Amino acid sequence: MTAADQDTGTTFSILTILNTLWRGKWIIGVCALIGFLHAANKAYRVEVPTYRATTQMALNFDTDPALEVTGGVPQLGRDQSSFNTEMEIIRSRELIGRLVDRLDLTQDPEFNPALRGDPPFGLRDVPGWVIGLFRADPEPAPAAAPRPVNRNAVITRVRNRISTSIQRFTYVFSISAVSEDPRKAALLSNTLAEIYREDQIQSKVQGTEDAAIWLSDRVSDLQAELETRQNEINELRARSALASPEAIAQLNSQSVAATSQLQLAELARTRAEDALARIIAVEDATPAEQVAALDDAQLRGLLARVQTGEATSQQRFDRRFVQLRQQAEAEALRAQSQATELQSQIDRLSLQFESQSADLITIEQLERETEATRILYETFLNRLRETSVQIGVQQADSRVLSEALWGSYIAPRKSRITFMGFLMGVLVGAGIVLGREMLQNTFRTAEELEKRTRLSVLGQIPRIPAKGRVPTIMYLANKPTSAAAESVRNLRTSLLMSDIDRPPQVIMMTSSLPAEGKTTTAIALAQNLAGLDKRVLLIEGDIRRRTFSAYFPDATERPGILSVIAQFSQNADNKRQASLEEAVLRNGDLGIDILMGEKSAINAADVFASSAFRDFMAQARTLYDYIIVDTPPVLVVPDARVIGPYADAVLYAVNWDKTSQTQVAEGLSQLAKANLRVTGLVLTQIDPRGMRRYGYGSKYGYGAYGGGKNGYYDN
Repeated sequence: MTAADQDTGTTFSILTILNTLWRGKWIIGVCALIGFLHAANKAYRVEVPTYRATTQMALNFDTDPALEVTGGVPQLGRDQSSFNTEMEIIRSRELIGRLVDRLDLTQDPEFNPALRGDPPFGLRDVPGWVIGLFRADPEPAPAAAPRPVNRNAVITRVRNRISTSIQRFTYVFSISAVSEDPRKAALLSNTLAEIYREDQIQSKVQGTEDAAIWLSDRVSDLQAELETRQNEINELRARSALASPEAIAQLNSQSVAATSQLQLAELARTRAEDALARIIAVEDATPAEQVAALDDAQLRGLLARVQTGEATSQQRFDRRFVQLRQQAEAEALRAQSQATELQSQIDRLSLQFESQSADLITIEQLERETEATRILYETFLNRLRETSVQIGVQQADSRVLSEALWGSYIAPRKSRITFMGFLMGVLVGAGIVLGREMLQNTFRTAEELEKRTRLSVLGQIPRIPAKGRVPTIMYLANKPTSAAAESVRNLRTSLLMSDIDRPPQVIMMTSSLPAEGKTTTAIALAQNLAGLDKRVLLIEGDIRRRTFSAYFPDATERPGILSVIAQFSQNADNKRQASLEEAVLRNGDLGIDILMGEKSAINAADVFASSAFRDFMAQARTLYDYIIVDTPPVLVVPDARVIGPYADAVLYAVNWDKTSQTQVAEGLSQLAKANLRVTGLVLTQIDPRGMRRYGYGSKYGYGAYGGGKNGYYDN
């Protein structure tokens, strides 16, 4: 698709939408008028005028150092989050609650709906008022008991009327209040500013008092803790009088000396034990081996005498050996005793050293903790004195720059509301028109029908303004210049001009469903063809329903189409046979011959598919200039598809704004499957009022709906 084609399609779509909106201009106009009137009523009668008053304030950070609050009271920050926090504090329920209580707003009807009177009469009251006109006079309702005041609800309503704002790059902010009274709006704004400054001072005073109480409790606790620790130090010093660095150093020296002596004693003990062990080892040895092991001069001299054989030398040698053993044992025992005593002395000195060291460490730790407690105590005591002095001298962190004097009018914006109401009405109307157009599944114009089916619309037949089928015949006969007659005349012309070389002789009329104006259109077309001084035969091909009897009640006793077909059948009953001349009814009002349908025990499709029907149609062609066959609907029974091959032209009736697009498409598809080409479409029963209602104006000037109730299988 080229760009030019796309532009053309877009333009066409826009034009189509605009055309649709133009056709629905009355709907849009009515919706716009309703929207305008509703908005005007709301703006000028229902809505209550409101006013806004604004108090300008500034945050004050230049606090006098002499009055600066200390002692744990938080100060106002200068960052954006601090400013935003202050704005939320102003609109907090706590401050708004104080405002409600101070101005007694629970008794103000503006904020307490229970105190309001009846609202003004509005559009919403119209239905109830209309219903009340048709009711009997009701008994007066008992007076309602006064409802309790809901303070929280009043606070919420007042809070919704309060707003704050901050001027960028400054410490200036505004408090705005909205009310139905300009003076009340100013009073709300100024009072809330005053409450906010009082709250700042109160919070500082409360903070200072809380800090003083906390500091006082803390000072008392520190003082008691300081006294307790000092008592512990004194008691520990009394229990450990010798615990001093000098005493501990002396104990350490004694312990070192004792350790040295213990080492010497252990060496002596070892030597004594070794000597004893040597004596014991040679106790059973020879004297020579004992002398060699002990190395004792006296024992060595006695050995020489033993060897010379002196008589008492052996006894003296043994006594000396025993004496040496006893001396060795005594020396080992003495060395062991001396080592044990030195070890006990060392253990005693170590225990004294550890005990006195622990006491000294404890005393030093307690002295350090006591000193820290004393410093903290003095600090808190000084802070308590400063805080106590500052109670009652706090100032607010904000000040009023400009009080609100009179509220300015802000709402309702009457012109804007009425314009928006008008605009919303236009949009709603346009939505209704476009939505109705999008939901449409029927045909309202010949152009739309041709576009959907790609077939020509040969005629557009209005609803005939006659009640009943017999009056319809009289209307066609007596109103030759009516709009309906002219539309049928146009159909006749279009039909005959559809094939100039071979004008159709046999014309079949069908539709998708019953009650689409097919039969009435066939009768009217037959009358118009007869107006050309032609012989016209109208055949009722719908032998299942047989609606011709309602149009031509005088022909019910005559033979019908089955009797005429019977004369062409070899197996037919001779009693039911009749010639075409005997069966047709000549209607003088319309100037046509009518062949009525008959009830048949044989399936109608089988009758029309027989060779007898073919021979009958061949005979009819020789006797009449035009033959119009009114057949059943395509989607109901197959009769039209069976009769179609004998027709030169097929007219397909579509009921205006009733037959759906799907039904028409399915009906045409059924004919196409039977290789039947539809010559043209006929838009029937067009309603002029409906055309105007849908915005088509007097484009066609006629049209209407039709109706039918009986099924086609009802004989």
